[in-house]
Amino acid sequence: MKRLEGKIALITGAAQGIGLATALKFAREGATVVVCDVKQAAVDEAVKQCQAEGATATGFVMDVTQRDMVDAVVAQVKERFGRIDVLVNNAGITQDARLQKMTLEQFDKVIDVNLRGVFHCAQAVADTMTAQGSGVILNASSVVGIYGNFGQTNYAATKFGVIGFTKTWSRELGPKGVRVNAVAPGFISTPILSTIPDKVIQEMEHRVPLKRLGQPEEIANVYAFLASDEASYINGAVIEVSGGMSV
Repeated sequence: MKRLEGKIALITGAAQGIGLATALKFAREGATVVVCDVKQAAVDEAVKQCQAEGATATGFVMDVTQRDMVDAVVAQVKERFGRIDVLVNNAGITQDARLQKMTLEQFDKVIDVNLRGVFHCAQAVADTMTAQGSGVILNASSVVGIYGNFGQTNYAATKFGVIGFTKTWSRELGPKGVRVNAVAPGFISTPILSTIPDKVIQEMEHRVPLKRLGQPEEIANVYAFLASDEASYINGAVIEVSGGMSV
């Protein structure tokens, strides 16, 4: 039996990178996949790829910063499928600059998507999950949210914050049967790295004991495990998936 058979999973930022890899992994593991992202064409393509894996999949254009959009999507998913078993809070952006150069707009934009957006989505599904007496919320943190990183004041703050959400919600929702965990990826080969020079990429690889960047599928595998009943006693955890870069 597939490990996510019969589960309804909503994934944000699911049209590229780690989000798309997670959507496809969940599709292969038998989940019904709800793809959420900001561009219609990308959402449609991701849904098509999930369906090609044999899964039931549907998609929504959703901006996690817009609470009314989030509530509307959650209501439609609940109406159509009757429940929501898994939320993967994957959507995130970067707007990097050193402290002295960072604009308020750069700061606010990253906080809005990476922190407020995670709050919106989790709050929107929490009542449904607690009423069911079961559910899993998975939050995308980062090694930057554990150790900080040069030029990422805003991003680091959000990823530290997501860990705070995870610890708090695991206490609040755990008694109702809802597990909440975070994954903290290291350097992963995704479109977010496309603007980084090769020399910097090589330096990043050198810092990792495995001497390579991670692949999106390697993060997706951890999300799939945490979403499954195999992880039934894992709650409030932050799992670093970084090739050992912090060792």
